[in-house]
Amino acid sequence: MSVGPWQVVLILLVIVLLFGAKKLPQIGKGMGEALRNFKKSVNDIDDATDITPIASKRSDDVSKAANSSEEKKDA
Repeated sequence: MSVGPWQVVLILLVIVLLFGAKKLPQIGKGMGEALRNFKKSVNDIDDATDITPIASKRSDDVSKAANSSEEKKDA
């Protein structure tokens, strides 16, 4: 079942009748701001979460410690 052009026109006409032509820009603005805020929060969560496995972090820490102790011995 696909939505044809006449169904879209009818849906838009019903929306205009329900909300009025003056309210539509305010509704669109509000929905746009809501979507922007949602996308921003999703990106902030992705940036804040570190998905590196714990074992990998430990091996990196051990290798860094080993390298620093070798540098101290050479000096």
